[in-house]
Amino acid sequence: MNISQENILALRGLVECGPRNVVVLSHTNPDGDAIGSSLAWAEALRAKGHSVTCIVPNRFPYYLEWMTGVEEMVIFKDDKQQRAAKAVREAELIFCLDFHSLQRLDAPLSELIATNTTAKRVLIDHHLNPPQEFDVMFSHPEASSTSYLIYKVVEALWGAESVTARQAEVLYVGMMTDTGNFSFSTLTPDLYQSLAVLCATGINIPQIYNNVYNSFTEGRARLFGYTINRKMRTLRKGTVAHMSLTEEEMRRFWFQQGDSEGFVNYPLTIKKMRMSAIFIEHKEFIRVSLRSRGEVDVNLFASRYFNGGGHKNAAGGKSFVSMAETIAHFERAVDEFAKEGLL
Repeated sequence: MNISQENILALRGLVECGPRNVVVLSHTNPDGDAIGSSLAWAEALRAKGHSVTCIVPNRFPYYLEWMTGVEEMVIFKDDKQQRAAKAVREAELIFCLDFHSLQRLDAPLSELIATNTTAKRVLIDHHLNPPQEFDVMFSHPEASSTSYLIYKVVEALWGAESVTARQAEVLYVGMMTDTGNFSFSTLTPDLYQSLAVLCATGINIPQIYNNVYNSFTEGRARLFGYTINRKMRTLRKGTVAHMSLTEEEMRRFWFQQGDSEGFVNYPLTIKKMRMSAIFIEHKEFIRVSLRSRGEVDVNLFASRYFNGGGHKNAAGGKSFVSMAETIAHFERAVDEFAKEGLL
């Protein structure tokens, strides 16, 4: 992956001209990559004397609560609007990590960010087709994670030797979780060279893995079994699967934020499966998560049928009709997609 030297020079001019008030912002329902990239970048900026506030729209999954520095993050929906508003109002730099457009943030946080019209805005992200609404853009869809992209930016600015063990730990979480523990595509020799640098700081990789993947609740285990056994349906001779969870079903299994993470990937362990979807009911909408293998482009599917997007093999969107209508719409869309030779 080639980082633009022009962008590096522009970023250097922003972060090496004296202490500044900085906001590091990530997306709704923050995952390991969102949290890991934000924490690592915040530490890098603080090392240069900047005052940094990390803001996420809502709470992150409980199995990420162990990450160093996560307790300092401002969770907007947890009655932290005043603190977030002050940080945004005073910000001279706003970094947007792991999402590609301010429109992807839920109101009122997106509206709050829009009130600061003087701060320079920098995008560091790996999603497709970002709008041109940033002063500096590190947009690399070929990157396996934003955490990997943050590592490359830090390396270009200050050298690999500047990466601390604290940064290495959270960057490893982001790289690991956004690649399915290094099993998805976009795995490159340079990614593994970056991992070698992180390992050399002395981080405990088995412990990191256990903290993320072996720290679930009993409720989550039972919810997973219920979802696969009772809610998974297959289409088109077992090549497409979908699952759904209502709010009532999730309450039945003592649902916590993050408990359904990874469910959508499981049908792809079936040999002939090409596409998987899960529909999660929220108060005002249904969240649609899509995964695929090979040449099946769920980014195209999400943008066409659910006003969403993401990556070729991992994307999502929203539905604002009932669960039954959402599923029926999905099944019609799958047939249409297949008739075009896209499935």
